[in-house]
Amino acid sequence: LSRVTARSGIMAAWGRSRWLALGLVAFVLLAAQAAASGTKYRRGDNVPLYANKVGPFANPSEQYEYYSLPFCAPKEEERKPHHLGEVLVGDRMMKTLFALPFLIGFEARTLCSYTLKPRELGAFQRAIDEDYYFEFIYDDIPLWGFIGDKSYELVGGENVTMYSLFTHYIFTIAHNGDEVVEVNWEHDPEMNLDITDATSAIDVNFVYTAKWVKSQHPTREHSRIHKESGSPQHLEVRWFSIFNSIVTVLLLTGFLATILMRVIKNDFTRYARVDEEQPEVEESGWKLVHGDVFRFPAHKELFCAVLGNGVQLLCMTIGVLALACLGIYSHYNRGALLVAALLIFALTSGINGYVAGSMYAKLEGANWVWGLVLSYLLFLGPFFVVGTFLNFVAVGYNSSAALPFGTVVVIVLILTLVSFPLNVIGGISGRNFSGPMEAPTRTTKLPREIPPLPWHRQAAYQMLMAGFLPFSAIYIELYYVFASVWGHQLYSLYGILSLVFLILIIVTSFITIALTYFQLAVEDYRWWWRSLFSGGSTGFFIFAYCVYFFRFKARMSGFMQTSFFFGYMSVVCYAAFLLLGTVGFFSAHMFVRYIYRSIKCD
Repeated sequence: LSRVTARSGIMAAWGRSRWLALGLVAFVLLAAQAAASGTKYRRGDNVPLYANKVGPFANPSEQYEYYSLPFCAPKEEERKPHHLGEVLVGDRMMKTLFALPFLIGFEARTLCSYTLKPRELGAFQRAIDEDYYFEFIYDDIPLWGFIGDKSYELVGGENVTMYSLFTHYIFTIAHNGDEVVEVNWEHDPEMNLDITDATSAIDVNFVYTAKWVKSQHPTREHSRIHKESGSPQHLEVRWFSIFNSIVTVLLLTGFLATILMRVIKNDFTRYARVDEEQPEVEESGWKLVHGDVFRFPAHKELFCAVLGNGVQLLCMTIGVLALACLGIYSHYNRGALLVAALLIFALTSGINGYVAGSMYAKLEGANWVWGLVLSYLLFLGPFFVVGTFLNFVAVGYNSSAALPFGTVVVIVLILTLVSFPLNVIGGISGRNFSGPMEAPTRTTKLPREIPPLPWHRQAAYQMLMAGFLPFSAIYIELYYVFASVWGHQLYSLYGILSLVFLILIIVTSFITIALTYFQLAVEDYRWWWRSLFSGGSTGFFIFAYCVYFFRFKARMSGFMQTSFFFGYMSVVCYAAFLLLGTVGFFSAHMFVRYIYRSIKCD
């Protein structure tokens, strides 16, 4: 009776979680639709312009509030309310003195006039040296521009740096009659202010111009798609390069699979003939280790925790990509991807607990409490440590990338009040509903001795071979993802990304199966952990590409940006290791069960 009651309670909790998940997904969809549609205006209606952030163009994570530089600010600070996604991406929007009423154009309207002191001039010079850009938000549409420019002139036989501050902002706003569709910024070079001499005060006069034009696009979403898709020639080249890479990898994988299937078929035939004609002949090859191949691995709690977290990350990735293909993420719906990833991760914690608990029951584990805690903390623990360190770094730099205390509390509450209970419920469900291992062969009491292995059969070399082929299938698209996340390019081709991810899963599965067969063929039955590390080794290749991208492709510099790049990319590579390692193990597990179920063993 108690078992039935427990199951009823578990199913009720799962039902509530399901409706909660559906409600959150519906909220994200409605928010995305509202952000993409825009607000209806009439001529003369006030449309506020918000200043969001400034920072070095080469360091996207190093961002500060706009008024940290000595621009003229309103007398009373007025901040726009932010939702969770905007806070996570570092948005700190403040109302400005710019007045851009709907469909009202004008020329060179004065914004403000004041005197720049030597200290303020020095701040602008340092910002120009570091190539500072700013981001404004107009009707939820972001626009970008630069603070100023510098040039070099030969004065008295020496190169002197000449600093120019942009003081005339020109806003070109496209509309469709009652909505803002697109906004662009430029400056008037004829009105640049020379601030080379920072030893004495300089008077500055900021002016701005508004130009309203009829848009060629009916909606801002149509404009976004047109802008993000780029030129047809560039898109065609990108599709061709990715298609060429995928075809090459699939052909190699197909050849490997064909050869492996032929070899396995010959093994089946040979073992069947030996059993019928010469039963006294000693077994050899992978059949010889049939009594050890299903011997449970060491460190059961850690092994099951890896599998649980890997399946959870796989479900989260599929969910995020599915929402992306539905058009949820755009630069109008700021931070939606991070919010979706956080909510999906929290709501899939039950899957983590179920997989870890189910596998732990099959492996006849006894330390259930430690197993559940480890499955919960295996990914979240390192993520929390890295995130806390980087947040302190951002606080030390007085950067707007630092999360406020209230936001940290919200995230912690989501991960403790939603994620942890679901993990525990999933673990209990996995323990109660899981059946025995039911291996196709019996495991002997004493493990057999493993013969000496050649150098190329060692774990390190197998991991090197296992990670190279899957990485070769994704490295082209990986560049575009990095250029978007750690640059200022807009990413929109989520269909390509989903296809590449599917190919990555397939190739990882096949290469792990092949290496597992080669390992068993030399009478090495320690395939449990080996298959997991072989599948996850692509994560090490991704981290090596991170080092290459940082050194040769990007222009990032400074302690804060370096910490953010390698800190968060280490977490991403760790997640890739867990996810792909889990794919590799379950693929190898199905393969091993298949081949040993197909032969007759004593």
